[in-house]
Amino acid sequence: MSLQTILLTAAAPEKISLFYLLKEGGLLMIPLAICSLLLVYVFIERLIVMNGASQLDPAFMQRVRDHIATGNLNGAKSLAKNTDSPIARIIEKGLSRVGKPIDHIEKSMESTGKLEVYRLEKNLSILSTLAGIAPMVGFLGTIAGMIILFFNIQHQGFSLEAIAGGIYTKMVTSAVGLIIGLLSYITYNYFNAQINKHVNRMEAASVEFLDILQEPTVK
Repeated sequence: MSLQTILLTAAAPEKISLFYLLKEGGLLMIPLAICSLLLVYVFIERLIVMNGASQLDPAFMQRVRDHIATGNLNGAKSLAKNTDSPIARIIEKGLSRVGKPIDHIEKSMESTGKLEVYRLEKNLSILSTLAGIAPMVGFLGTIAGMIILFFNIQHQGFSLEAIAGGIYTKMVTSAVGLIIGLLSYITYNYFNAQINKHVNRMEAASVEFLDILQEPTVK
């Protein structure tokens, strides 16, 4: 074996596993693990809700228009009641107030719309909290690890190998915290964008419904 091969072999870095790094992160990896579980839970739960809110027959408003135009108010109410969608629930509230002044109908639908938006926004505050707190917890873990490292150096002596190993393992919490925070931030903004789309659709459906009520019906 040549001298060059021996030197290259000696200089080859040792491989470390992800599990080892996570284990070396210390006790503050526990709250970071809880944060990651919360992130996954909220993401899946909100994704199901958003997908459910998007499931609406494109011909729904036209069918409502046809029922109202022919004077079949009960048919329109039945259609809205049997459709599981925020828009359908808003239209159902408007149909239940038919016969009252338009402004009263509009306010009732607006109140129902606010409740639907609240349902869509539920648990999003958890994501915004995770986006802020996870990086701080990770940084705190790194700081705590560095304090312990320098305390050991003071009492056990200086060792370059021990310092290098201690530093890179204590940086794990900061890296994990930043990853969780970044994913939480992206997820939070994604769902906010989806909510804005749903709000625009609800407002458009409400305006269309009020226009339908003011159209002449077929006798």
